[in-house]
Amino acid sequence: MSEASEPPNKKEEEETTSEPEEQSDGSSDEEAAGNSEMDFLRNLFSRTLGIGTPEKVLDDLTLEGVAKYIMSGKCKNIICMAGAGISTSTAAGIPDFRSPNTGLYANMQKYNLPYPEAIFQLDYFKKHPEPFFALAKELYPGEFRPTVCHYFMKLLKDKGLLKRCYTQNIDTLERVAGLESGDLIEAHGTFFTSHCVKFTCRKEYNLEWMKEKIFSDDIPKCEKCSSLVKPDIVFFGESLPVRFFTSMKMDFPRCDLLIIMGTSLQVQPFASLVSRVSKSCPRLLINMEKTGQADPMLGLLGFGGGMDFDSDKAYRDVAHISTCDDGCMALADLLGWKAELEELVNREHARIDSQGKEAKSSESKGASASSVE
Repeated sequence: MSEASEPPNKKEEEETTSEPEEQSDGSSDEEAAGNSEMDFLRNLFSRTLGIGTPEKVLDDLTLEGVAKYIMSGKCKNIICMAGAGISTSTAAGIPDFRSPNTGLYANMQKYNLPYPEAIFQLDYFKKHPEPFFALAKELYPGEFRPTVCHYFMKLLKDKGLLKRCYTQNIDTLERVAGLESGDLIEAHGTFFTSHCVKFTCRKEYNLEWMKEKIFSDDIPKCEKCSSLVKPDIVFFGESLPVRFFTSMKMDFPRCDLLIIMGTSLQVQPFASLVSRVSKSCPRLLINMEKTGQADPMLGLLGFGGGMDFDSDKAYRDVAHISTCDDGCMALADLLGWKAELEELVNREHARIDSQGKEAKSSESKGASASSVE
């Protein structure tokens, strides 16, 4: 599956950073982080070299087996890893970046770019911001609806099962669906906040401020220093958010089920997260094709993930080949949550549609009043 709804490769170097905001017991978290690093290395060697006997948690390597495990009460810290595939379905309507002919990169001639990726390069943006903001107007959050997959994650949160959602997407649809800042690690950034690009300023602006500028076709300029203002999405050459690195060290050792949805697991360092759970932690992939089956030697270096769906040694990885929406609905059905999920989706989509109609009505009235004046 092609990546979508997020800019492509990011700077891969991990940074040494402070503890995450949500940390409350410093000593225990530091100990957990230390143990997780040792466990991470131990798991890589044991899985690659065939050493040790990993604990088998799932009765069956099927979606039914995953559902049975969730219902057992032993599964309390689910982490979701989300890629473009959860947002580029018909329901959300967001185009992807790389698909031939239909992807955004294939349709950027109108922006007169030297090459398609230039639209996400900081140096080019500072000199020529117009193409990026023209594209941003087409993709702006609030113009699309969350999918069944987004609301399935909200249901996990409501039931107290979601530890965190790590997303590659910049569309903020996880937030629209009801996940909050503490539930999310937006690995490739977000439109939710924006900052002045001037290093000595860095004034922050909210989603509504940026939306007003973009839809009035104004190039957003800082009210304090008049420099450009850029949404907090990660451009080429920029580091991933600090919170990505600090949180993963705390979250993944505690994870007891990893659900991976709609990603090709090609972009690092996001793809390597699948290797950071314990060796007994089940991993469910919901995708249109199997992915993450990396070369074992890459697994030793912490890249790829080395997921094993089909070999004789397979013991925890499950691949459910379908769209993300269909896979989430099928899992919800097995859990006895289907009616609840359908009701949540229908109710929230009706609310969003109603708000959209009200907004268009207000804009129409405002335009009529202006023409009269």
